[in-house]
Amino acid sequence: MPQKQVSQDRKARIAEMQQQEKARESRVRLQIIAGLTVLLLVLAAAITYAVLKERNNQPDVAIESIGVSSSAASCDAVTTDAATGNGKHVGPGTSSPGTTKVTYDTVPPSTGPHFAQPVASNSSNFYTAQDRPKIEVLVHNLEHGYTVLWYDVTAGAAKKAELEQLARVANKTEWAKNKFIVSAWDTSYGELPADKKFALSHWSATLSADGTKVASQAGHRELCGDLSGAVVKAFVQEFPLTSAPEPGAA
Repeated sequence: MPQKQVSQDRKARIAEMQQQEKARESRVRLQIIAGLTVLLLVLAAAITYAVLKERNNQPDVAIESIGVSSSAASCDAVTTDAATGNGKHVGPGTSSPGTTKVTYDTVPPSTGPHFAQPVASNSSNFYTAQDRPKIEVLVHNLEHGYTVLWYDVTAGAAKKAELEQLARVANKTEWAKNKFIVSAWDTSYGELPADKKFALSHWSATLSADGTKVASQAGHRELCGDLSGAVVKAFVQEFPLTSAPEPGAA
């Protein structure tokens, strides 16, 4: 074979080998890029999941998943009740020691005379019919800026876990800050409406410029047919713990 032909064949083989090597390098690069892309997508998905999970675990968000939606809770409009009994203590240790029970104007009460000592915030702020504080005690808590969620004992039995969760989660929020109580309603103070098994109460007030006197006050209630964390959140945010005759009291 002529030398010239051999040289051309050799060059052709070298060119083919170079082309094959470039093709191999290109495939490797594409495989690396594809691998990195998959890794980045997996990492992005993991980060997104972690962020969403953390967000959903935040009290402000988690509370809305408890119970039914606000539209499904069958709630009446929020009431505005005339306020009475600010600073009026009755019962043991007061000038009216013989008063053992107060007849309140509304069911449940949102304001009114009350016993001298409120209940201290505990680890759960949840009470059953067996350990609930007296209504007169909880009305004192209302005066201090608490919101109370009262529940019908029969309806509450089926929702006990959700009620406990609601008390726990709500008190972790910035807008409740351990001033939210869930308690079984005592029917000796009056029956909740037949179709309303859950009721929120808050005693709101505005203070004078120097903060020493109550300028105006009112009670507020919202009665619902079903339990809704979203309703609780909206109610407490509308009537915050700072809106009370004695907001600085424990």
